[in-house]
Amino acid sequence: MKRLRITVNGVSYEVEVEVLADDDEAALHAPTSFNALPPPAKSDHPPPMPSSAATPNASATGPGVLVSPIAGIVAEIKVNVGDQVKENDPLVVIEAMKMNSNVSSPVAGTIRAINVKVGDSVRQGQPLLEFA
Repeated sequence: MKRLRITVNGVSYEVEVEVLADDDEAALHAPTSFNALPPPAKSDHPPPMPSSAATPNASATGPGVLVSPIAGIVAEIKVNVGDQVKENDPLVVIEAMKMNSNVSSPVAGTIRAINVKVGDSVRQGQPLLEFA
């Protein structure tokens, strides 16, 4: 069972959901085929580091940085700089495909900076706010 917070017409509900199938888990057990590729050419340069925008979850990409789990429009910011928050407190509401999604705090802490404002378009993986 997973506990989720769902907002419908501006009213938040906490619900428990039984997960019958998980796409991530199914992908681990899916048949896979590989094509042989030649080894990469040698280079004097180190390989590029992945960007933080490639991180699709609402978690910290660095110390105390919360990123957007989805692309959408910032509909509401529920905190201010200096606010104390607990883990799972709703922080930001993002509207995508006419649905509002709460982005909750992954940790307890103090809001150090808010990097977006209401009406901003955000992409998946974009930093939303920072914790002190």
